[in-house]
Amino acid sequence: MKKRIYVLNGHPGGTSLSKRLSEVYAQAAIKAGHDVRLTHLHDLTFDPDFGEGSYKTLKPLEDDLKAVVANLGWSEHVVLLTPMWWGGVPAKLKGLFDRVLLPGFAFDPRQKRLGLPKPLLAGRTARLIMTSDTPDWFFRLAYGRAMVRQLRGQVFGFVGIKPLRVTHFAAASHPAPKDVERWSEAVAVLGRAAR
Repeated sequence: MKKRIYVLNGHPGGTSLSKRLSEVYAQAAIKAGHDVRLTHLHDLTFDPDFGEGSYKTLKPLEDDLKAVVANLGWSEHVVLLTPMWWGGVPAKLKGLFDRVLLPGFAFDPRQKRLGLPKPLLAGRTARLIMTSDTPDWFFRLAYGRAMVRQLRGQVFGFVGIKPLRVTHFAAASHPAPKDVERWSEAVAVLGRAAR
């Protein structure tokens, strides 16, 4: 079944494994007949600091952020590719979340259930494709998959995008070419299936 897929490469660098994998996913999904929009974080120009803004006086969105909002609104499935840096997402990606996932678009603080604002992006699913140097077994045992729990519960889940399925590739800083090829093949499978 054809899906509208928004792929966000959340790596702030112009060349990265996340960029390569995001393009592999997008190309495979397009070849399978899905509608795809792809954004590279490094191409976006915006102030990542919410600064003096508040939910009553929102900081005006730059054009690049308006495009992200439009793509999220259009999507049925969101794919986020990001490295894990110091246990979390890169600062510019966190800034994008801060600036884009706002009341009136992503959630409604006036309507509450169990004390939580009503999510406004429900009906969408998501895939996190995460790279790190931390092996998955250690990430689970030592850190309790903290970054995944944050993204699943306090970012995507908070605004209604669920389930968030996870693909984790490690060690990603200096991978062997055969590993990159294997990871690319796995991502292409996900793209074709819109998963």
